[in-house]
Amino acid sequence: MTVFSDVAFTPTVKAIQSKRGSRSSYARREEKRGWATTVTENLAAFLSDADSFYLGNANAAGRPYIQHQGRPRGFLRVLDEKTLSFADYRGNRQYTSSGNLADNPQAFIFVMDYVNRRRIKIWGTARVVETDPALIARLFPEG
Repeated sequence: MTVFSDVAFTPTVKAIQSKRGSRSSYARREEKRGWATTVTENLAAFLSDADSFYLGNANAAGRPYIQHQGRPRGFLRVLDEKTLSFADYRGNRQYTSSGNLADNPQAFIFVMDYVNRRRIKIWGTARVVETDPALIARLFPEG
């Protein structure tokens, strides 16, 4: 059986949780309702209010990289219950995330609402899309 928390809680993490006394509370959560695997209405509302997030990925050798993404509120778009998207501006022109994603599609998004002390962590895969004008047009703010 796949437990969706296994993305973060590897067997080693679970062993440490057991050793330090926190495993039972996480196991109860996994048994009851588990972890969401789709974008709910509440999550979509939270994401639509965000004006920044952190995008994590890793290169082909597994070396991690994280980059701040900031734009006007609503730039992180929910396309469907399993797909998020955003326009990636050129920035400093290093293209580290683009290169990493070409070699390793594993990605992580961390959205923090500092004012309300809320956060969300999203694991998945990502890809760069440059050849879909209709999609690209949907990602830019009106005007």
